[in-house]
Amino acid sequence: MRRFAPLRRRPALTAALLAFALLVPAAPAAADDDRPQGRGGEESLIETPWVTAHRGASAYRPEHTLAAYRLAIRQRADVIEPDLVPTSDGHLIARHENELGGTTDVDERPEFADRRTTKVIDGVSVTGWFAEDFTLAEIKTLRAEERIPHIRPRNTRYDGRYEIPTFEEVLEVWEKGRRRDRDLLLIPELKHGGYFDSIGLDTEGILAETLRERGLDGRRSPVIVQSFEPASAREVDRLVDARVVQLISGSQGALTTPEALDEISEYADAIGPDLRWVLPIGADGRAGEPTALVADAHDRGLLVTPYTLRSENAHLPNGYDIGEDPTRYGDYLDYYTAVYATGVDGVFSDNPDHLYRARQIHERGQRRP
Repeated sequence: MRRFAPLRRRPALTAALLAFALLVPAAPAAADDDRPQGRGGEESLIETPWVTAHRGASAYRPEHTLAAYRLAIRQRADVIEPDLVPTSDGHLIARHENELGGTTDVDERPEFADRRTTKVIDGVSVTGWFAEDFTLAEIKTLRAEERIPHIRPRNTRYDGRYEIPTFEEVLEVWEKGRRRDRDLLLIPELKHGGYFDSIGLDTEGILAETLRERGLDGRRSPVIVQSFEPASAREVDRLVDARVVQLISGSQGALTTPEALDEISEYADAIGPDLRWVLPIGADGRAGEPTALVADAHDRGLLVTPYTLRSENAHLPNGYDIGEDPTRYGDYLDYYTAVYATGVDGVFSDNPDHLYRARQIHERGQRRP
């Protein structure tokens, strides 16, 4: 088994000093002994537990826009997450899915009406407009729109303002954030790798080439690559010496067994499981007893960075609702701190500012009544 250190805990500094100097709070020294040592033993990149901005600060701006990434950096995220899909001419763009109708104004563009089609993506029939049927020049004529306007109506004020960014443009925003005397990681996710291979678009190869061109393909690189598909994650591990996260969806429970974790630790440095595999919700709608997944992963040198925390009532477990309005923020801090208390090494959130606050509460050992 290849082994090397994942993401480090910082030397002992006071929380106040570290927050002032780096805009992130110090982690408790007592937790160090419980963290995985990882593959290989080299010094790690950033303290854990980390605040990961899921698709940027997507609770406040349309997801996967440069505005969402910039806001996440201002909200003190440690990690920025762009999802990547390819265009027909081989460029990677930031979209959660290759279907464009849910997050852009493509359905309002008569010049693209004939591009609407139905495809089978990973066994699921999907109808809409697909990134791989557009050149980058055509993609750049589209504008982003809020994906869930019924839950985030305030975000609709930004509909039509922002272009669809390329991976290179996301890298530029991220690099600018790093130049502001901050530790900041980037964790791109490759979507539907097997499907794109089947139509002749090698997303893993495109990503690897981009990272090599920018000198971001080594073990010390602050870019970490993730995928739900083990074959895609393994391919990235073969192509570049970057750190890799194996994502685990709610339907991929087979990847959470000790035997599966043994295999994952051969090519990955972390797992990113659906929260249900880490912290089940009881019949009362409140957080129950954590599973053994965090401990099992740590025993194998794997970090655990589950997804996704969102603060609206519509997205919280029922026991954390406040009122009946699905758009209203519920008791998110209590839920977020319960997730941190499982010993995870980071969490994905649409609300990085809320997650940052929850980490402060957790690290001070405070729990709300």
